[in-house]
Amino acid sequence: MEELEARFGDFVGEVAEPPRVSRYAVNEAMIRNWVEAHDDLNPVYVDGDAARATGRDDVICPPAMVTTWVMQGYRRWRQVQALRAEGVQEDHAYSRLLALLDEHGFTSVVATAQEQEYVRELTPGTRVSCHFTIEDISPIKRTGLGNGCFITLRKRYVDQEDQLLVDERFVILRFDPTTKDAPKEPAA
Repeated sequence: MEELEARFGDFVGEVAEPPRVSRYAVNEAMIRNWVEAHDDLNPVYVDGDAARATGRDDVICPPAMVTTWVMQGYRRWRQVQALRAEGVQEDHAYSRLLALLDEHGFTSVVATAQEQEYVRELTPGTRVSCHFTIEDISPIKRTGLGNGCFITLRKRYVDQEDQLLVDERFVILRFDPTTKDAPKEPAA
């Protein structure tokens, strides 16, 4: 594992993948779907008069919804999984990192933490893009799910003028599920 961990430094600080650009501008229909699905009753998301009463120009998008605008969709997810199954990696750092981890049995993933700093409100008409950087990779650790490493992705969501909307740190655990019940290694 030391040899694998030594390679982690090659990825830290690298652009994870090309920027993700929203397929659609922020719009009231999707905002309404989101707030109904989450049973969010904040009127500034769906009622222009209520939003204007708070000093806003019109309705705003729920801040936590920012990630949905740049999601690539199920078709893209299937494409990535097919490439992974064939052992093909795309030409960006995150794909190369995941392929390296796959080679060593770290094939499963779970999100473990997300921190978001909301800088500006999203309004209808905003075009969101997200820039990903690999910020950190922990050494291999023993976890309840098996041996794995924590990968921190820094995500900067910007609008069409490249103005920062949201700054995010997203942490995943990439782990080897076959080591879940393995005995702990003795302390050195």
